[in-house]
Amino acid sequence: MLHGDVGVELGRRVAAVVASVGAEITPAEALVRPSTRDGVDYQCNVAMSLGKKLGRVPRELAAEIVAGLDSADLVEHAEIAGPGFINLVLRREWLEEQASGLLGDERAGAAPVEHAHRVAIDYSSPNVAKEMHVGHLRSTIIGDAIARLLRFEGHEVIPHNHLGDWGTPFGMLIEHLLDDGAESVLSGHTISDLNGFYQEARKKFDADPAFATRSRERVVQLQGGDERTLALWQGLVDESARHFEQVYALLGVGLTPADLYGESFYNPYLAATIDELEAKGLTEISDGAVCVFPPGFSNREGERLPLILRKRDGGYGYAITDLATARYWTGEREATDLLYVVGSPQSQHFAMIFEVSRQAGWLTDERRAEHIGFGSILGEGGKTIKTRSGGSVKLAELLTEAISRAAAVVAERSELDAEEQAEVARAVGIGAVKYADLSGDREKDYTFDWDRMLAMDGNTAVYLQYANARIASILRKAGEEPVPGTPVVLGEPAERALLLTLLRFPAAVSAATESYAPHKLCTYLYETATAFSAFYENCPILAERTPADIRASRLVLAKLTSNVLTLGLSLLGIEAPSRL
Repeated sequence: MLHGDVGVELGRRVAAVVASVGAEITPAEALVRPSTRDGVDYQCNVAMSLGKKLGRVPRELAAEIVAGLDSADLVEHAEIAGPGFINLVLRREWLEEQASGLLGDERAGAAPVEHAHRVAIDYSSPNVAKEMHVGHLRSTIIGDAIARLLRFEGHEVIPHNHLGDWGTPFGMLIEHLLDDGAESVLSGHTISDLNGFYQEARKKFDADPAFATRSRERVVQLQGGDERTLALWQGLVDESARHFEQVYALLGVGLTPADLYGESFYNPYLAATIDELEAKGLTEISDGAVCVFPPGFSNREGERLPLILRKRDGGYGYAITDLATARYWTGEREATDLLYVVGSPQSQHFAMIFEVSRQAGWLTDERRAEHIGFGSILGEGGKTIKTRSGGSVKLAELLTEAISRAAAVVAERSELDAEEQAEVARAVGIGAVKYADLSGDREKDYTFDWDRMLAMDGNTAVYLQYANARIASILRKAGEEPVPGTPVVLGEPAERALLLTLLRFPAAVSAATESYAPHKLCTYLYETATAFSAFYENCPILAERTPADIRASRLVLAKLTSNVLTLGLSLLGIEAPSRL
């Protein structure tokens, strides 16, 4: 049985033939793609591009490739179309063998990578003493999906939740709490209370210069290890961490307290990071501040853009924490890849951080970093989503509403008892929110629309979940689970089309992972559910007139589809209930 992508295997064979005519190409450069033409499974376009490179007529080159293609076990028919396209039809017997063997493969044909990386991925990153809001949704969902995909491929993934838990905001908040009797204020209060305390502190900071001065002095005490200040700060962190855990549990995201790496964690590394940059001759003094000026970055006036490491007053700038982070993860933790799932407006900042990190030697050809940017969530009228009063939408409230809306959908269509309905509603509601985010290109904005994301048709999580639940119902009615080795017979076009789609799962996972683009997996899963729908309509499974061997074969195809949908959704962090 083939483990991996059919297109890649075809690409290998084409590449071997091309080598015999004097050109070296990789399987990817063979340009083998699934075909959309009826009666054609794959198309190879390499003769078109290679003909220009070699000074050959593409159609003649295509004829040589077809003649030399060693694919008797895999390809039933190869023909040349147009100026040099090669159409490939796979052997029915080979496809049937793949289906029979695939049933026992928990990875649905996707082989782990040969060379695993150690990936440190920064995502979610809420702020201490503030409730998580809708602005944290995309980083959390996208980051979790990418972490799942990377782990599935066999990489070692180390999440780090870069909390905002240090600096002037905490001097301000602690000073306000001390004014109000902090020891009693923190006891028994929730994150909502702390959110209110922070807003009050902000007003005092902006309106009262004396309070602002005391707040800055409190930061110095915090950084200096004053016991009382640290105890209050730790209380803020602990209560916030409890809130984060509750939201992550509701969202089904795998971040844990062990993954919390706040700005405070990197504070002891800041001075040494600056010392190293100074020793390497990368720093300059500008207006009394220690800065680095990465080459290639300037403002509209053509002036060089700085990253401020240490301010004139001795305080640390925002950039030094990110530089210390890169230094820590590549140095002490030996990560090969640094991924930052942060909104696209921060693209220039990260580009500058990466450039300085390369100059410092923390990033190399073997140790790389990438900013995984994303757009905004929009509400009505194309504006940033807000509450009716104009405030930020609290994430916990949004997720609770999603579950409530899903419960109404489930109740209309389901015969489950109340407890089962509640469990399914959670899977459907949270899945709808996640899929609405992940199914579009992450770099683009998207509009939050309850009706669309909970629709039972179209490219939604509910549609995929319902397709899987339908298959589970079929298997229950059949009274048996198909077993590996059950012969598969492809007699109908819809059967063949479904199996060809299922065999593309490894390619879909690879494409989504390589470009950190979960929407590519979403698109594939939607195509799989659509192919199953056509199969279900055209190929009766449990009908009395269906012969026993055909029934068994179609049950295999149904089970394979469920396996792919369930596995694919799990890689997106979405559950696939067996009843809906």
